[in-house]
Amino acid sequence: MFLRMDFKAFKVSNDVKIALYRAMLKPRMIEEKMLILLRQGKISKWFSGIGQEAISVGVALAMQNEEYILPMHRNLGVFTTRNIPLHRLFSQWQGKMGGFTKGRDRSFHFGTQEFKIIGMISHLGPQMGVADGIALAHKLRKEPHVTAVFTGEGATSEGDFHEALNIAAVWELPVLFCVENNGYGLSTPTNEQYRCEHIADKGIGYGMESHIIDGNNILEVFSKVNELCIDIRKNPRPILLEFKTFRMRGHEEASGTKYVPEDLMENWAAKDPLENYTKYLMETGLLTETMEASFREEITREIDQNLQMAFLEESISANISNELHDVYQKFDYKEVTPLIHKRNIRFVDAISQSLKSAMEKHDNLVIMGQDVAEYGGVFKITDGFVEAFGKERVRNTPICESAIVSTAMGLSINGMKSVVEMQFADFVSSGFNPIVNYLAKSHYRWGEKADVVIRMPCGGGVGAGPFHSQTNEAWFTKTPGLKVVYPAFPSDAKGLLATAIEDPNPVLYFEHKGLYRSVYEDVPVNPFTIPFGKANLFKSGRDVTIVTYGAGVHWALETLERHLDISADLLDLRTLQPLDTEAIYTSVRKTGKLIILQEDSLFGGIASDISALVTENCFHYLDGPIKRVASLDTPIPFNNALEQQYLAKSRFEQELLDLMAF
Repeated sequence: MFLRMDFKAFKVSNDVKIALYRAMLKPRMIEEKMLILLRQGKISKWFSGIGQEAISVGVALAMQNEEYILPMHRNLGVFTTRNIPLHRLFSQWQGKMGGFTKGRDRSFHFGTQEFKIIGMISHLGPQMGVADGIALAHKLRKEPHVTAVFTGEGATSEGDFHEALNIAAVWELPVLFCVENNGYGLSTPTNEQYRCEHIADKGIGYGMESHIIDGNNILEVFSKVNELCIDIRKNPRPILLEFKTFRMRGHEEASGTKYVPEDLMENWAAKDPLENYTKYLMETGLLTETMEASFREEITREIDQNLQMAFLEESISANISNELHDVYQKFDYKEVTPLIHKRNIRFVDAISQSLKSAMEKHDNLVIMGQDVAEYGGVFKITDGFVEAFGKERVRNTPICESAIVSTAMGLSINGMKSVVEMQFADFVSSGFNPIVNYLAKSHYRWGEKADVVIRMPCGGGVGAGPFHSQTNEAWFTKTPGLKVVYPAFPSDAKGLLATAIEDPNPVLYFEHKGLYRSVYEDVPVNPFTIPFGKANLFKSGRDVTIVTYGAGVHWALETLERHLDISADLLDLRTLQPLDTEAIYTSVRKTGKLIILQEDSLFGGIASDISALVTENCFHYLDGPIKRVASLDTPIPFNNALEQQYLAKSRFEQELLDLMAF
């Protein structure tokens, strides 16, 4: 006996009612087929949305095709309602080239610009910030569009949920935060996840409108979401929607449902969205058994034909070149030559000039960060930018690094560029997840660029202590998909930042705080670019190769000035990813000795990798042991005497002399 749902309360045309039925029936039938294929070993994993189809279908049909939807792994109805060819979905689930990830990711972990669907990553939370960025781009362009993002009740406990809702509320972004409250986070029931009565109540904390919707009533879902979308397009704002529903199968099929009380399962089975809606349509005469049979026959034929296409598709042949090629979006570097006219400026001025030039060139570029607007940033690099470009493009952010990085990704997805300032490089740890798991992997996974630059004020020697002094580039140089830039001089800082902003790939741009106002150089006045992956041979010699970057270049210069008898190649790397290995090898083959200087602590730093590379490729040219000089393997202390002892600078001179004497 089915629990009666109130379908009559909603004024929906008969044509729409039938369209909603067909749209729900299709994912249900696909799922039933997939469960068979799973048992046959023809797909490897399945996350069932049976019992939740009304939410996916209702939301998708209420939205316009040009509006972005960010679904989860139980939202098959979003994909089918957007009319993605089934053979592509089937190929995706079988890990074949005809899918959306070239076999590199499975299930629903993909996006497609063609259908305006941006898939999830397993960390769940970041996609809510991505929705903020997509919506922000629409708002900046004054486009009357809604962005819908899905999550489950479990992910509402993640910090990203709170950060994303807060940003959306503060910036009045047109985002529908759709929470499918299906009772369990894997096996953990809701009473062990949160203490408020309803997740919708959390909207109060953000000054955000919220609604509770029966997620199993397709007419209620569609009607309410459609009404809200129409209004949001005129009056942009975020809204939190809690859909009450239930997960009728395991978290994924291997999990089972033994942890669910039997009576609870029976009660929700009686609220099956498809069966109840079918009964309603039959009773009202809108649907007949003949029509139902015809619909099922049509969908079955579509499933079988498309499955056959996917089955006939050849399996992927592993090719190393293909895999390496797709880590980064292709970047057609265009050299902009500096003019003769120069001005003597500081390191900090060079960065500011480059940012300003980029803002003038790209009207789709947005700068985001804490205190970057009227205050000009803690280092005053964006001072005066609000007056020049307005608060829409120079945006103060709440203290929420993770969601801001995700927002930057959303801006990129929706055709914009962004520069994010980490107030201090140390604080990037709060935004680490979306950088290394979303920005870094998106192009490799499904061919989507991440046109984001993250500015990283870093470095010691300024008495800032353990939380404001790290030079943490090694966190990122080992992550495929990221580019890492680390200039030592004002001209390089200006040219490399210009290149970073042009590059469609994610760039971590390190700028040493100790160099900001201590290093001057004659720098071309006009904008110019410097290519990535090209080290600068700052000094040429015959006896030893010194490889370094950032403040280390200046430490090496000071040492060489005290020892004019040492004839050294001084190689300033400038970019750490990509790394100019050929410049290193060429120098080592000439001098026969190598010392690598880094400010970062020793273990796991880039010096170790350079040492290994040279050992593997230039061993026969070496006339002495490779020396690595780095800071102590401790956090950075505040006291001046302790900090000077910590820094690699204090040990470099003696290590260099020892190598020369070898």
